[in-house]
Amino acid sequence: MNDVLPKPDHKYNAVAERIETLITKNVFKVGDKLLSVRALSKEQGISLSTAFQAYYLLESKGLIEARPQSGYYVKYSPEHILDLPRTSEPLDDALPVTIDDMINSVYVDLNAKNILNFSMAAPAIELLPTAKLNKAVTHVLRESKTSCLHYEHIQGNVALRRQIARQAFNWGGTPSEEDIVVTAGCVEALSLCIKAITSPGDAIAIESPTYFAIFQVMQSHGLKVVEIPTDPVLGLDIDYLAQAIPRFNIKACLVVSNFNNPLGSCMPDARKKHLVEMLAKKDIPLIEDDIYGELYFGKTRPKTCKSFDKKGLVLHCASFSKSLAPGYRIGWTIPGKFKDKVIRLKRMHTVSTNTLAQAAVADFLSNGRFELHLRHLRKALHTQALRYLQAVCEYFPEDTCISRPQGGFTLWIEMNKKINAYKLHKRALKHNIGIAPGPIFSSQGRFENCFRISYGEPWSPKIEEGLKTLGKLVREWR
Repeated sequence: MNDVLPKPDHKYNAVAERIETLITKNVFKVGDKLLSVRALSKEQGISLSTAFQAYYLLESKGLIEARPQSGYYVKYSPEHILDLPRTSEPLDDALPVTIDDMINSVYVDLNAKNILNFSMAAPAIELLPTAKLNKAVTHVLRESKTSCLHYEHIQGNVALRRQIARQAFNWGGTPSEEDIVVTAGCVEALSLCIKAITSPGDAIAIESPTYFAIFQVMQSHGLKVVEIPTDPVLGLDIDYLAQAIPRFNIKACLVVSNFNNPLGSCMPDARKKHLVEMLAKKDIPLIEDDIYGELYFGKTRPKTCKSFDKKGLVLHCASFSKSLAPGYRIGWTIPGKFKDKVIRLKRMHTVSTNTLAQAAVADFLSNGRFELHLRHLRKALHTQALRYLQAVCEYFPEDTCISRPQGGFTLWIEMNKKINAYKLHKRALKHNIGIAPGPIFSSQGRFENCFRISYGEPWSPKIEEGLKTLGKLVREWR
């Protein structure tokens, strides 16, 4: 165990990662005692402080625990993890949307005060760089000749588009600022792209389950949806999609390829390439929602479908709402061959995106602060995902199934078929707990025994008590 380690400030990460790997592979089992801090220090050739930091990191993830006057022990094991949710079953028709009433009911209820809100897939404010963003706002106001009161260019702030183009390097993209259109969040980007490539009555293929706002956008455009079975690990069933295209006369496809909301699935890069190539042969546009792509837990950022696009048929959409500043509502699209039409539609609907917010985000990005912030955010979300997952495994019945996301914000929980998630949502509200019931993630109100929770809030006794209460409500279901 005398591997060469990186520079000193990262040594504890390397040591912790190796121990975590051994725990995940079940080499270290629940209850096993680990080396003492002094022994770990000696064996690894690291300082006592570095050894402590490695154990603190593993402890924060819920992988090990410190026992008074005894040392550190393994707390978590993959053997204690519940099964994965099942892949969704296909529907036999392309159908209009009918879930608005349930969505409205759920989110009106959750506006009440004192709700422990597991339903909002967003980062806690304390995980965001508030002070540095405020500094960016102050700086751009001082530097702007108009105090940012002017209308911004319809396509978006040039400096911001240039920074977004540089960020695209991380996922294998090579756009210029001229290829990018800034929008008021990702939903507007999706709406503009959908409008640009479809006509009322068209059928569009989507993952199932998927984010409910997508259904609302499609409903507003008078579209039909074809729900494609989606694996909780690998994502969209491409073979089923290929068969569905002629059957339903599908005109376009929309996917959340990286860390789907709510499943958390991440389509492997090879499957993304296959999907893009298959659709390109049929000249079918693909809208890609990559809003969670930067929030990965692994070593490298997953690629996007857009990185494999050779014909301009992939309309890439994303935003800073999940990674930096939800309230700034800054999103964008790289719509390929449909750029002119998207710009024309934006001119008709919103004209210009918020000037001050664009300038502030551009300033923040230009100072190199974003990547440092993302590293901290990814680390926090990964730790939170593990803690939430372990709590569900501990407090819910053994026939519960739960997703294992490698990024993003959400866990998808599948319960015994006798349990109605919407009724569970209502019962949980009586305990001041909010969840997102499964039916709102389907155009036809499917997934009645499933629900989504977000791990955007840092772990705390209040979070643990909330999950414990949810588990109790499920166990005592009548």
